[in-house]
Amino acid sequence: MTNASEPDEETPRVPVVCPDCETTSRVALSDVADAIERHNDQLHDGDDVAEVDPDIADQIADLVATELGLLEETD
Repeated sequence: MTNASEPDEETPRVPVVCPDCETTSRVALSDVADAIERHNDQLHDGDDVAEVDPDIADQIADLVATELGLLEETD
């Protein structure tokens, strides 16, 4: 997987994995969706194979749910 933008130490980077290609890359947060789509289109006939590392995606989902108050217990 390649990323067209130059590396920037201040830009958050997200791990993207492709189990079929057995690759992992770190992509700038702002480029993640395009990089995944491009990879899947070029190498997997558009099938959703490459994705944000599932462990990271779960952590982000938990953070968002906590921030939105979705994980709070109700009485």
